[in-house]
Amino acid sequence: MDVHGMVAEGFEPVRDAFVRNFEVLGDRGAAVAVYRDGRKVVDLWGGTKDAQGTEPRPPWTEDTAQIVRSATKGVAAAVPLLLHQRGLLDLDAPVGSYWPEFKTGGKDRTLVRDLLAHRAGVPALDRGLTVAEAVDGVSGPRAVAAQQPFWQPGTDHGYHAQTYSWLLSELVLRATGRTVGGILAEEIAEPLGLDFWIGLPENEVHRVGRVAPVDPPESAGMLRTRPRRNVSEAYADPDSLTRRAFAAIDPLPDENDPAYRAAELPASAGIGTARALARFYAATIGVVEDGARIFTQATTALAGRELSSGPDRVLVVNTRFGPGYMLHGPASPLLSPASFGHPGRGGSLAFADPEEGIGFGYVTNAHAKSVTADPRAQALVRALRAALA
Repeated sequence: MDVHGMVAEGFEPVRDAFVRNFEVLGDRGAAVAVYRDGRKVVDLWGGTKDAQGTEPRPPWTEDTAQIVRSATKGVAAAVPLLLHQRGLLDLDAPVGSYWPEFKTGGKDRTLVRDLLAHRAGVPALDRGLTVAEAVDGVSGPRAVAAQQPFWQPGTDHGYHAQTYSWLLSELVLRATGRTVGGILAEEIAEPLGLDFWIGLPENEVHRVGRVAPVDPPESAGMLRTRPRRNVSEAYADPDSLTRRAFAAIDPLPDENDPAYRAAELPASAGIGTARALARFYAATIGVVEDGARIFTQATTALAGRELSSGPDRVLVVNTRFGPGYMLHGPASPLLSPASFGHPGRGGSLAFADPEEGIGFGYVTNAHAKSVTADPRAQALVRALRAALA
């Protein structure tokens, strides 16, 4: 496998694991990057830009960007935390104090921190939205505001896979008059030099690779594990909260469609490079190479603070969440218990670890069936852990 990029001395195990992902675990096109103490130590890419391998087969290049699905949530979470850091958003205020229409149906006591930590009680909709409705900026917020909660908000948690887009978007819009994608672009991505967008600009379309679903190859061997029976049943049952949460957009969108990629959906449609993700997370925990950072020390501590833990009503496994970030745990192993970040269904993963000074990003165009713990991403995390030992 022809892999390009750089690895600093001591981080060679990450390169070895990255190569093995192509040779054994079925990666098609991918990239991985790591920052340590604000300095880039891994920046690798390889494979093809098109996961389906159709002819012609353009290579994945240094600047190839990719949709990262729910890894978007971790980047988007920086927006409300930055607003909170500036005194513009109160995490202990009711969502309805910013967005009065959200008070309906017993949601009047839902706090902003509940919304960020998947405790708002509206992970699904009584009627799934069409793709056109999902991206129009109006139908999604209107639907979640009208939705009766599936549990009393604030008392339990369940992953808001799709509805998180409209919850966060409208909260930020009501609080500031600006969009999540706009704030990200102007106040985070541009100052830090990040190739990451929630709402892909037309002039960047040429950089984005095509994604496709893939099955793990036979060579993956024992890594072709089966989920627990209750998890499989939840995903198979069309009436389960699990299926309904992931089907809040129905039918599922074509993630290669330019119109979908241009939409501002902070739960699922962020597009960027592994390098941007690693640099972003490095800047949430400290100063990166040129002196830039995003969070104060207090906000970094807040990002990793547990707000939800235990059985997840949607994912049907034990999960842990901070304010917008998934935290290290059996369902989504990160580097250590101090880590905070977010996986993307099908493979992508990005996180920060303040104790080790790590910012990590992995993106792939080959979407597997994994939800929170893809074998390729986990192989890279284990290799990074070994390099740091």
